[in-house]
Amino acid sequence: MNINNDKKKYRFLEDVAIADIAYEAYGKDLNELFENAALAIFELSADVETIDAVKKTEFELENKKLDNLLYDFLSEILFFKDSKYMVFKYVHVTINEGKKNKLKAVLEGDTINPEKQQLENDIKAVTMHMFELKKEKNGYKATVVVDI
Repeated sequence: MNINNDKKKYRFLEDVAIADIAYEAYGKDLNELFENAALAIFELSADVETIDAVKKTEFELENKKLDNLLYDFLSEILFFKDSKYMVFKYVHVTINEGKKNKLKAVLEGDTINPEKQQLENDIKAVTMHMFELKKEKNGYKATVVVDI
């Protein structure tokens, strides 16, 4: 797998577990990695072409560890799906590294409407199984497994 390809954002991993879906996300920097990890969640949840970006959701998170920050970020997306019945199409992330890493996220999407959107998997949670964020020679890579 060559992750030097700037067009590759994420790829789904086959046969990892029966009730889970696994993927790897890539980014030249942390902002891009987090955004691409979120885009994979969006694609797993619905056909993003059927989602209108008419509502904006913004939130901030902080965590000392970057991998925990990614976990919290993806879990927050699922929280908005479950509590506000939202699906998303676009994401913008800004991370400020420091003693406490701070994340600001802006998500754009719409309220879930099965008559307008083609819904796919109802993701229940991000799991810690195989969860990993690592710096590589040409950027970052994360491995994520979600429970469906």
